[in-house]
Amino acid sequence: MWTTPARLRAKGIVGMNRRNIRYIGRYNKRRLYPLVDDKLKTKLLAQEHGITTPALIGTVTTQFGIKQLRAMLTGQSGFVIKPAKGSGGKGILVIERIEGGLYIKPSGTQLTLADVERHVSNILSGLYSLGGSPDVALIEALINFDESFSEYTYEGVPDIRVIIFQGYPVMAMMRLSTAASDGKANLHQGAVGMGIDIASGTAVRGVQFDRTRHDHPDTGHELASLRISDWGTLLRLAAGCFEMTGLGYLGTDMVLDRDHGPMLLELNARPGLAIQMANGEGLRSRLDLIERQPEGVAVEDRVAFSQHHFARSSELSETA
Repeated sequence: MWTTPARLRAKGIVGMNRRNIRYIGRYNKRRLYPLVDDKLKTKLLAQEHGITTPALIGTVTTQFGIKQLRAMLTGQSGFVIKPAKGSGGKGILVIERIEGGLYIKPSGTQLTLADVERHVSNILSGLYSLGGSPDVALIEALINFDESFSEYTYEGVPDIRVIIFQGYPVMAMMRLSTAASDGKANLHQGAVGMGIDIASGTAVRGVQFDRTRHDHPDTGHELASLRISDWGTLLRLAAGCFEMTGLGYLGTDMVLDRDHGPMLLELNARPGLAIQMANGEGLRSRLDLIERQPEGVAVEDRVAFSQHHFARSSELSETA
Protein backbone atom coordinates (compact mmCIF):
# COMPACT_ATOMS: atom_id res chain seq x y z
CA MET A 1 0.00 0.00 0.00
CA TRP A 2 1.23 3.49 -0.88
CA THR A 3 1.18 6.51 1.39
CA THR A 4 2.07 10.19 1.13
CA PRO A 5 4.93 12.28 2.57
CA ALA A 6 2.38 14.25 4.61
CA ARG A 7 1.03 11.10 6.25
CA LEU A 8 4.55 9.89 7.03
CA ARG A 9 5.38 13.23 8.64
CA ALA A 10 2.19 13.04 10.67
CA LYS A 11 3.31 9.67 12.01
CA GLY A 12 6.69 11.09 12.97
CA ILE A 13 8.63 9.08 10.38
CA VAL A 14 12.15 10.45 9.95
CA GLY A 15 13.34 10.42 6.34
CA MET A 16 16.87 10.26 5.02
CA ASN A 17 17.21 14.01 4.41
CA ARG A 18 16.11 14.94 7.92
CA ARG A 19 18.32 12.25 9.42
CA ASN A 20 21.35 13.47 7.49
CA ILE A 21 20.86 17.19 8.08
CA ARG A 22 19.08 17.50 11.41
CA TYR A 23 20.74 14.68 13.35
CA ILE A 24 23.87 13.28 11.70
CA GLY A 25 25.11 16.59 10.32
CA ARG A 26 24.29 18.48 13.50
CA TYR A 27 25.39 16.04 16.20
CA ASN A 28 28.16 13.95 14.59
CA LYS A 29 31.49 15.67 14.04
CA ARG A 30 33.15 14.25 10.94
CA ARG A 31 36.54 14.00 12.64
CA LEU A 32 35.03 11.34 14.93
CA TYR A 33 33.79 9.08 12.12
CA PRO A 34 37.02 7.01 11.96
CA LEU A 35 36.31 5.81 15.50
CA VAL A 36 33.29 3.87 14.23
CA ASP A 37 34.10 3.36 10.54
CA ASP A 38 37.13 1.27 11.53
CA LYS A 39 36.08 -1.76 13.57
CA LEU A 40 39.57 -2.24 14.98
CA LYS A 41 39.61 1.31 16.34
CA THR A 42 36.12 0.78 17.76
CA LYS A 43 37.19 -2.41 19.51
CA LEU A 44 40.31 -0.86 21.05
CA LEU A 45 38.32 2.18 22.16
CA ALA A 46 35.65 -0.03 23.73
CA GLN A 47 38.30 -1.91 25.69
CA GLU A 48 39.58 1.39 27.07
CA HIS A 49 36.08 2.29 28.25
CA GLY A 50 35.28 -1.11 29.75
CA ILE A 51 32.65 -2.01 27.13
CA THR A 52 32.65 -5.74 26.38
CA THR A 53 33.35 -6.86 22.80
CA PRO A 54 34.12 -10.28 21.24
CA ALA A 55 37.70 -11.37 22.00
CA LEU A 56 40.25 -10.39 19.35
CA ILE A 57 42.25 -13.42 18.15
CA GLY A 58 44.46 -11.39 15.85
CA THR A 59 44.71 -9.15 12.81
CA VAL A 60 46.18 -9.53 9.33
CA THR A 61 47.50 -6.28 7.87
CA THR A 62 49.61 -7.40 4.88
CA GLN A 63 49.44 -10.03 2.16
CA PHE A 64 52.63 -11.53 3.60
CA GLY A 65 50.91 -11.85 6.96
CA ILE A 66 48.39 -14.28 5.48
CA LYS A 67 51.06 -16.98 5.86
CA GLN A 68 50.51 -16.73 9.65
CA LEU A 69 46.81 -17.62 9.42
CA ARG A 70 47.22 -21.35 10.03
CA ALA A 71 49.15 -20.78 13.25
CA MET A 72 46.74 -18.04 14.34
CA LEU A 73 43.69 -20.29 13.88
CA THR A 74 45.16 -23.45 15.38
CA GLY A 75 43.32 -24.40 18.55
CA GLN A 76 40.31 -22.17 17.85
CA SER A 77 36.94 -23.90 18.04
CA GLY A 78 35.33 -21.24 15.87
CA PHE A 79 36.00 -17.70 14.70
CA VAL A 80 34.81 -14.76 12.64
CA ILE A 81 36.85 -12.90 10.03
CA LYS A 82 35.68 -9.41 9.11
CA PRO A 83 37.02 -6.34 7.29
CA ALA A 84 37.87 -3.47 9.63
CA LYS A 85 36.27 -0.95 7.26
CA GLY A 86 33.43 -3.06 5.90
CA SER A 87 29.76 -2.12 6.00
CA GLY A 88 26.40 -3.84 5.70
CA GLY A 89 27.80 -7.21 6.76
CA LYS A 90 29.88 -7.53 3.60
CA GLY A 91 33.02 -9.63 3.80
CA ILE A 92 32.17 -11.30 7.12
CA LEU A 93 33.12 -14.97 7.22
CA VAL A 94 31.83 -17.09 10.09
CA ILE A 95 33.48 -20.43 10.82
CA GLU A 96 31.56 -22.52 13.33
CA ARG A 97 34.15 -25.27 13.80
CA ILE A 98 37.30 -26.85 12.38
CA GLU A 99 37.27 -30.56 11.52
CA GLY A 100 39.93 -32.57 9.73
CA GLY A 101 41.67 -29.46 8.49
CA LEU A 102 38.43 -28.09 7.01
CA TYR A 103 36.69 -24.91 8.12
CA ILE A 104 32.93 -25.40 8.52
CA LYS A 105 30.46 -22.55 8.10
CA PRO A 106 27.13 -22.53 10.00
CA SER A 107 25.41 -23.67 6.79
CA GLY A 108 27.65 -26.77 6.69
CA THR A 109 29.72 -25.50 3.75
CA GLN A 110 33.32 -26.71 4.03
CA LEU A 111 36.25 -24.44 3.24
CA THR A 112 39.93 -25.23 2.93
CA LEU A 113 42.72 -23.14 4.41
CA ALA A 114 43.35 -21.83 0.90
CA ASP A 115 39.72 -20.63 0.74
CA VAL A 116 40.09 -18.78 4.03
CA GLU A 117 43.41 -17.27 2.94
CA ARG A 118 41.82 -16.10 -0.31
CA HIS A 119 39.01 -14.43 1.62
CA VAL A 120 41.49 -12.59 3.83
CA SER A 121 43.46 -11.52 0.75
CA ASN A 122 40.26 -10.05 -0.71
CA ILE A 123 39.66 -8.12 2.51
CA LEU A 124 43.17 -6.67 2.47
CA SER A 125 42.77 -5.57 -1.14
CA GLY A 126 39.70 -3.51 -0.19
CA LEU A 127 37.06 -5.64 -1.87
CA TYR A 128 34.60 -5.07 1.01
CA SER A 129 35.81 -1.76 2.45
CA LEU A 130 34.19 1.65 2.26
CA GLY A 131 35.46 3.28 -0.91
CA GLY A 132 37.53 0.23 -1.86
CA SER A 133 40.53 1.37 0.19
CA PRO A 134 43.11 -1.16 1.48
CA ASP A 135 41.86 -2.81 4.63
CA VAL A 136 42.77 -4.91 7.66
CA ALA A 137 41.28 -8.32 8.49
CA LEU A 138 40.07 -8.81 12.05
CA ILE A 139 39.80 -12.30 13.48
CA GLU A 140 37.49 -12.54 16.48
CA ALA A 141 36.36 -15.35 18.74
CA LEU A 142 33.01 -16.86 17.79
CA ILE A 143 30.08 -15.59 19.80
CA ASN A 144 28.34 -18.31 21.80
CA PHE A 145 24.90 -16.84 21.35
CA ASP A 146 22.20 -17.37 23.92
CA GLU A 147 20.41 -20.67 23.11
CA SER A 148 17.10 -19.14 24.14
CA PHE A 149 17.09 -17.47 20.71
CA SER A 150 17.73 -20.65 18.71
CA GLU A 151 14.10 -20.98 17.57
CA TYR A 152 13.94 -17.33 16.50
CA THR A 153 16.83 -17.40 14.04
CA TYR A 154 18.25 -19.45 11.17
CA GLU A 155 21.97 -20.37 11.05
CA GLY A 156 23.08 -17.00 12.36
CA VAL A 157 23.59 -14.95 15.49
CA PRO A 158 20.77 -12.43 16.08
CA ASP A 159 21.93 -8.91 16.89
CA ILE A 160 20.24 -5.93 18.53
CA ARG A 161 20.40 -2.46 16.98
CA VAL A 162 19.82 0.39 19.43
CA ILE A 163 19.65 3.97 18.21
CA ILE A 164 21.39 6.28 20.69
CA PHE A 165 20.69 10.02 20.59
CA GLN A 166 22.60 12.34 22.90
CA GLY A 167 23.31 9.29 25.04
CA TYR A 168 19.65 8.20 25.34
CA PRO A 169 18.41 4.86 23.94
CA VAL A 170 15.72 5.94 21.47
CA MET A 171 14.54 2.83 19.62
CA ALA A 172 15.63 -0.80 19.35
CA MET A 173 15.18 -3.81 17.13
CA MET A 174 16.53 -7.34 16.93
CA ARG A 175 17.54 -8.68 13.52
CA LEU A 176 16.85 -12.38 13.03
CA SER A 177 18.66 -14.19 10.24
CA THR A 178 16.70 -16.34 7.78
CA ALA A 179 17.35 -18.68 4.86
CA ALA A 180 16.53 -15.77 2.55
CA SER A 181 19.22 -13.63 4.19
CA ASP A 182 21.75 -16.51 3.98
CA GLY A 183 22.07 -16.66 7.75
CA LYS A 184 22.99 -12.96 8.00
CA ALA A 185 21.19 -10.36 10.11
CA ASN A 186 20.60 -8.06 7.14
CA LEU A 187 17.06 -6.73 6.67
CA HIS A 188 17.59 -5.83 3.02
CA GLN A 189 18.54 -9.45 2.29
CA GLY A 190 15.49 -10.88 4.05
CA ALA A 191 16.24 -11.02 7.78
CA VAL A 192 13.30 -10.46 10.12
CA GLY A 193 13.32 -7.15 11.97
CA MET A 194 11.79 -7.33 15.46
CA GLY A 195 10.78 -4.09 17.11
CA ILE A 196 11.81 -4.19 20.78
CA ASP A 197 10.16 -2.37 23.68
CA ILE A 198 12.78 -0.08 25.26
CA ALA A 199 11.19 -0.55 28.69
CA SER A 200 11.20 -4.35 28.87
CA GLY A 201 13.28 -5.83 26.05
CA THR A 202 10.29 -7.74 24.69
CA ALA A 203 9.14 -8.06 21.07
CA VAL A 204 6.48 -5.60 19.91
CA ARG A 205 6.33 -6.13 16.14
CA GLY A 206 7.92 -8.23 13.38
CA VAL A 207 8.58 -7.41 9.72
CA GLN A 208 10.22 -9.12 6.75
CA PHE A 209 10.52 -7.47 3.34
CA ASP A 210 8.43 -4.58 4.75
CA ARG A 211 5.52 -6.87 5.61
CA THR A 212 4.44 -7.77 9.13
CA ARG A 213 5.24 -11.22 10.50
CA HIS A 214 4.10 -13.06 13.62
CA ASP A 215 6.40 -16.05 13.23
CA HIS A 216 9.86 -16.91 11.90
CA PRO A 217 9.67 -17.92 8.21
CA ASP A 218 12.03 -20.89 8.61
CA THR A 219 11.58 -22.22 12.14
CA GLY A 220 7.87 -21.44 12.31
CA HIS A 221 8.28 -20.26 15.90
CA GLU A 222 6.00 -17.44 17.04
CA LEU A 223 7.74 -14.14 17.75
CA ALA A 224 5.56 -12.72 20.53
CA SER A 225 7.39 -14.55 23.32
CA LEU A 226 10.82 -13.16 22.41
CA ARG A 227 12.42 -11.45 25.40
CA ILE A 228 16.01 -10.19 25.66
CA SER A 229 17.63 -11.08 28.97
CA ASP A 230 19.83 -8.64 30.88
CA TRP A 231 18.15 -5.85 28.93
CA GLY A 232 19.11 -3.09 31.37
CA THR A 233 22.80 -3.96 31.09
CA LEU A 234 22.58 -3.98 27.30
CA LEU A 235 20.98 -0.52 27.25
CA ARG A 236 23.58 0.91 29.62
CA LEU A 237 26.41 -0.44 27.44
CA ALA A 238 24.78 1.02 24.34
CA ALA A 239 24.13 4.39 26.00
CA GLY A 240 27.74 4.54 27.21
CA CYS A 241 28.91 4.61 23.58
CA PHE A 242 27.93 8.29 23.56
CA GLU A 243 30.72 9.15 25.98
CA MET A 244 33.03 6.65 24.31
CA THR A 245 32.78 8.22 20.84
CA GLY A 246 31.43 11.72 21.30
CA LEU A 247 28.89 11.02 18.54
CA GLY A 248 25.42 12.36 19.28
CA TYR A 249 23.48 10.18 16.83
CA LEU A 250 24.61 6.60 16.30
CA GLY A 251 23.51 3.01 15.94
CA THR A 252 24.95 0.45 18.34
CA ASP A 253 24.91 -3.19 17.27
CA MET A 254 24.84 -5.49 20.29
CA VAL A 255 24.75 -9.25 20.78
CA LEU A 256 24.07 -11.57 23.70
CA ASP A 257 26.84 -14.06 24.47
CA ARG A 258 25.92 -17.12 26.53
CA ASP A 259 28.97 -16.73 28.76
CA HIS A 260 29.71 -13.00 28.75
CA GLY A 261 26.28 -11.42 28.41
CA PRO A 262 25.67 -8.29 26.29
CA MET A 263 28.53 -7.32 23.95
CA LEU A 264 29.15 -4.51 21.50
CA LEU A 265 29.68 -5.74 17.93
CA GLU A 266 30.12 -2.44 16.12
CA LEU A 267 28.92 1.15 15.83
CA ASN A 268 27.41 3.09 12.96
CA ALA A 269 27.51 6.88 12.62
CA ARG A 270 24.90 6.75 9.85
CA PRO A 271 22.34 4.19 11.09
CA GLY A 272 19.56 3.25 8.71
CA LEU A 273 15.90 4.08 9.19
CA ALA A 274 14.33 0.63 8.80
CA ILE A 275 14.13 0.43 12.59
CA GLN A 276 11.00 2.59 12.28
CA MET A 277 9.35 -0.04 10.10
CA ALA A 278 10.27 -2.79 12.56
CA ASN A 279 8.69 -0.82 15.41
CA GLY A 280 5.74 0.53 13.44
CA GLU A 281 6.53 3.96 14.83
CA GLY A 282 8.46 7.06 13.82
CA LEU A 283 11.57 8.37 15.54
CA ARG A 284 10.59 12.04 15.39
CA SER A 285 8.65 12.43 18.66
CA ARG A 286 11.28 10.55 20.65
CA LEU A 287 14.14 12.59 19.21
CA ASP A 288 12.24 15.84 19.84
CA LEU A 289 11.73 14.90 23.49
CA ILE A 290 15.40 14.11 24.01
CA GLU A 291 16.47 17.41 22.45
CA ARG A 292 14.62 19.16 25.28
CA GLN A 293 16.59 17.34 27.99
CA PRO A 294 19.54 18.93 29.85
CA GLU A 295 23.14 17.90 29.20
CA GLY A 296 25.34 16.01 31.64
CA VAL A 297 22.79 13.36 32.67
CA ALA A 298 24.35 10.09 33.92
CA VAL A 299 24.05 6.89 31.86
CA GLU A 300 21.75 5.16 34.38
CA ASP A 301 19.40 8.15 34.47
CA ARG A 302 19.31 8.42 30.68
CA VAL A 303 18.37 4.75 30.37
CA ALA A 304 15.70 5.09 33.06
CA PHE A 305 14.27 8.14 31.25
CA SER A 306 14.01 6.24 27.97
CA GLN A 307 12.47 3.19 29.59
CA HIS A 308 9.84 5.37 31.23
CA HIS A 309 8.94 7.56 28.25
CA PHE A 310 9.33 5.12 25.35
CA ALA A 311 7.54 2.06 26.76
CA ARG A 312 4.94 0.52 24.47
CA SER A 313 2.76 -2.56 24.22
CA SER A 314 3.14 -5.41 21.76
CA GLU A 315 1.25 -5.79 18.51
CA LEU A 316 2.01 -9.52 18.51
CA SER A 317 0.04 -12.45 19.87
CA GLU A 318 1.54 -15.78 20.93
CA THR A 319 -1.51 -17.53 19.50
CA ALA A 320 -1.23 -15.82 16.10
